[in-house]
Order: sequence, then structure tokens, then C-alpha cells
Amino acid sequence: MSQYRVSRSSPAARAAAVIGAIAVAILIAAPWWAGRADLRLLGELFLYLSLASLWNLLAGYAGLVSVGQQAYAGFGGYMLFALTMFVGMHPLVAIGAAGVLGALISVPVAALIFRLRGAYFAIGTWVMAEIFRLVFAQVSALGGGSGTSLPTDIVRSMADGRSAREALSYWLALGAALLVVTAVYLLLRSRKGLALTAIRDNELAAGSLGIDIWRTKFLVYVVTSALTAMVGALIFLQKLRISPDAAFSVNDWTAFVIFIVVIGGIGTIEGPIIGTLIFFALRETLADLGTIYLMVLGLVAIVMMLKAPKGVWGFIRDRFDLQLFPLGYRVKRDTSKGA
Repeated sequence: MSQYRVSRSSPAARAAAVIGAIAVAILIAAPWWAGRADLRLLGELFLYLSLASLWNLLAGYAGLVSVGQQAYAGFGGYMLFALTMFVGMHPLVAIGAAGVLGALISVPVAALIFRLRGAYFAIGTWVMAEIFRLVFAQVSALGGGSGTSLPTDIVRSMADGRSAREALSYWLALGAALLVVTAVYLLLRSRKGLALTAIRDNELAAGSLGIDIWRTKFLVYVVTSALTAMVGALIFLQKLRISPDAAFSVNDWTAFVIFIVVIGGIGTIEGPIIGTLIFFALRETLADLGTIYLMVLGLVAIVMMLKAPKGVWGFIRDRFDLQLFPLGYRVKRDTSKGA
């Protein structure tokens, strides 16, 4: 009689874990070997990876295709400025507080837009983001429509010296990426993650098995909103200036993020990582071409959707049966045991 064993891990996943740990150690030490421009680029890459992973969790697993996540990125940025300037909160504490406030504001928003389905839900999220932009454009204490800059004394309170502040900003961005990817991975390995996967595969069947679809999606929306607000606070802590148009930019914080996820592979943890690397490679190579750069991005997205609708990682996974972040169980023949 053949012997079988059930496991989640695989040789590829274990090798990826070792390589990932080495890469993280090298990245942590980046302030000692990379220049300022490289640190800023890497920090931006990590923040986009965080946004992409969160949007992928929302759309790729919960089925909530939002085109208004810039609402929470901008909200988090404005809360950082408000809490540091008017409450006297330390910037690092304000980042966590922005996440809490982002979760709180997402509750009534979710209660409203969850009444919509499909394309109407996507449009509803965009409308809510525009409402956020218009509201903050009226707040004169935060610069109104022209925006405001973070006072010098608040910036200096983060660390002594420009180099130290840039290193701290870089570590915060790296920490945000690690936190988001780890949180998404652990969530998807939990019972809630199993429910999410069931909802993604067949919502009707998941409901018939007793899964509370509304509550599960609501939880994902609130958690995603909170973490997006924290990432938004980090983004504008690096920029040191905020305005309604920049904070609630649909291109910067949603369109590019959707491009990253679609190119990398929606509904996978690996997809946003690969998509972010591809996006930044294209951006750094083609940014000098002006509007042609955006046309190339659109062309790449169209070609990928036609030739590899599951994204780069979906193509690799189907072809080579690889899984670097194992979520499900696998049954394999145990060749170490006899019949």
C-alpha cells in the first residue's frame, strides 16, 4: 500500500524562505551601502509593494474591486499632518494613530458602499475618494486646496541629521512592506483566509457552506483600510508636503497599484512582489519618455492580459508548479517509506 504525506511546505518554498531572509538582511543594511537616491527609490518601492499587496487582498481574495483606495492613502497622510501639527504627537506614533482612524472611518464607508455590487461598487469607492478630496480641500488649517508642508521642528524630532532621518524613513518603508506581506500571508493561512479563498473561488458555494460573506468582506475592508492609511502616512512623511490632489491621486495610489497587481498576478502573494519589480524597472527605464511611458505601461498591461491573464506569477506557477508562499495543503507520495 502506498504511503502519502500531507504538507504545506515545499523545497521551493523553503529555498525561497532562506533567500528571502538573506535579502531582508541585506536590505536592512542598505543605509550603510546605498546612496541617498537609492534609499529613496527602495523606500518608494517598498511602499508601493505594501499598497499593491493590500489591494490584492481586497480585490484578489475578497472580490472587492476598489478604484478608491487613494481615499485611505490620502486620509492617512492628512491624519499624520493633523496629529503632529495640532496635537503634538510624535510622527511615529501618529502613523499608528492614522491606521486606527483609517479603520474607524472605513466602517461607515463600508456600510454605505457594501450596498453596491460589481462595477457600481468600484464607482462608489471612487466617488467616496473624491468626497474625501473635496472635504480636505476645504480644511484651511491644513492648507486648503494648495496643501501644506510639515514644520521643520517636527521633521527634526524624528532623528538628528538628514542622513539619520533618511535611514529611518527607509527602515519604516521596509518595515511596512514586511508587515503587510507577513500580515496578508498569516491571514490567508488562517480560517478567515480559507473563507476568503472559498469566497474568491465560488461565492455562492461559500455562502451555502455557512461562511458569513458580508462579515468576512467587511473585516478585510476595514483591515485593508487601516493598513493603507498607515502606508499613506509613511508616504507623506517621506514627501514632507501634502495637498488634496497629491494625497488623493487616483493615478499614483490606485491605477499604478492595479497595474502592478494585474501584471504580477492577482490573487497570489507573489504577484504584487513581481509586479512591483517590473513596474519600477519600466518606470526607471522609460520615465524620460514622458507620456509615451504611460502608453508603454498600458500596452504592457494589454499584452499581459491577453497572453497571460493570470499575470507573470500565474504563468510561472502553472508552468512549473511553484508556490513560494504555501497557503494550501498538498498530498504527495512519501518515497521514503516502503509499500
